[in-house]
Amino acid sequence: MTQPSSSPSAPAQQTSETPRRRRRLRRRVRSKIRGPSFNRLIPNILTMLGLCGGLMGMRFAVDGRFQAAAVALLISAFIDGLDGRIARLLRGSTRFGAEFDSLSDFLCFGVAPSFLLYFWALKDGGRYAFLPCIMFTVCMALRLARFNANLDGEHHQPKYASNFFTGVPAPAGAGLALFPLFLGLEAQKLGIDWLYRLTRLPWIPTLTLASTGLLLVSTLPVWSFKNFKVPAQYVLPLMLGTGLYAVVLVADPWAALAAAGVIYVFLLPLSRLSFLRLKKAAEDLQTDEDDIEETPAPSHS
Repeated sequence: MTQPSSSPSAPAQQTSETPRRRRRLRRRVRSKIRGPSFNRLIPNILTMLGLCGGLMGMRFAVDGRFQAAAVALLISAFIDGLDGRIARLLRGSTRFGAEFDSLSDFLCFGVAPSFLLYFWALKDGGRYAFLPCIMFTVCMALRLARFNANLDGEHHQPKYASNFFTGVPAPAGAGLALFPLFLGLEAQKLGIDWLYRLTRLPWIPTLTLASTGLLLVSTLPVWSFKNFKVPAQYVLPLMLGTGLYAVVLVADPWAALAAAGVIYVFLLPLSRLSFLRLKKAAEDLQTDEDDIEETPAPSHS
């Protein structure tokens, strides 16, 4: 009888196929991508777009296209109002983003407005015509540097002070400085030649640049509107007024922007009075608490 021959080839084939399958599985595993998430990049991308808007505004000013230059700066201001809020919403706030946003603000709101006004009215104003442009840009740099330096000490400030800026903020300062440009574009649109020629005289941009520069570096408390609470009876009028202003802004943007600058200037004294009132109320409350602590407890005989 012939004994059945043992076939060791089947187990050997199985053992040889197992490492191959393991190698294939290892090849399919993707390596982890290291780097920041896309959520953290969105605010920086918006900041970069705002920076490009400021650069395009300067380029349009060189070509004499002042309407396009003003629109570019308005887009930069709109993006500046979004990137910080989106960063907090997406939890993508970083130190790099804060520094990048500050540099973008310096160019869009510190360099570009003085650049536009120089080509608008100051380039033919003589040898000293560029001095107000330098003054405004330097004041904007100082204002942004002070803002960045105070970021670390925000938690030491009183609670009421968190509702106020120290000095006029950068976008608002750019809007105030560009008041002659907005008024001149509106006069050009309406055909008011005398007003258009008036806005292109060198002394008006000089006045707006110098006065706005002083407001930027001042210690004037200005409403930030971040934690601003509106009384219930004023909610509906505020919404209606905002909608009406949006309609006017679309229909007649230069008049709306010029009017917004005038209204903002009239709000500055009211902002200071509000700050002083809140400060006095906080000091009186602190005095009352100190008096209560110093009052001795009655002794029982």
